Amino acid sequence: MRGDKLVIQEHHVKAAQSIVPLLIPKILQSKDTFIVSIAGESGSGKSEIAAVLARLLREQENMKSIIIQQDDYFVYPPKTNAEMRRKNIGHVGLSEVRLVLLEQNLSDILKGHSEIKKPLVIFDEDKITEELLHLEGTRVVIVEGTYTTLLHNVHQHIFIDRTYMETRESRNQRAREEQDQYLETILEIEHRIISLHKPQADIIVTKNYEVNSVGNPL
Repeated sequence: MRGDKLVIQEHHVKAAQSIVPLLIPKILQSKDTFIVSIAGESGSGKSEIAAVLARLLREQENMKSIIIQQDDYFVYPPKTNAEMRRKNIGHVGLSEVRLVLLEQNLSDILKGHSEIKKPLVIFDEDKITEELLHLEGTRVVIVEGTYTTLLHNVHQHIFIDRTYMETRESRNQRAREEQDQYLETILEIEHRIISLHKPQADIIVTKNYEVNSVGNPL
């Protein structure tokens, strides 16, 4: 998403540094472009850890990585989506996101496509356009977003186990949405949905940003 604001802190770097050695053996064993998902609640650090992970893979392992954001796959652009939520709180949930399209894009990557056409959100303009994502030389694709643990075309699922109550400070720093009681209600709904996805993860990042491998097979 163009216009997103990252606030990378030491704990994001620490978590990414712990994730790299867990992924490297699996990446080297894979004949395909290796796809990693990073899921968690709003403000949990998905985008920040993804950015650091991509940098570390490039610097330490000479592996080119590309990040795909679930935010680009929302049905409506962010400000419009926020208005729709306020009009009808029942709008909140999986139906807001074009997960089928994201899944198809990941499938095309695994099939060896040299490029994919994907949506691109421009936050400040509140619009959704398209972009061509060029994949030549890409070894790792990191797809991050709230519901990405549900994606099937992924080799390793990472889940950040921090609730919306523990991410308030991070959300305030990002300042993408008005932090009011209505937003807290929305985040509580998202929490009920996202918390159910944790058992499907292969790697858990705890609320203190410690990293544990669950040991699920590929």
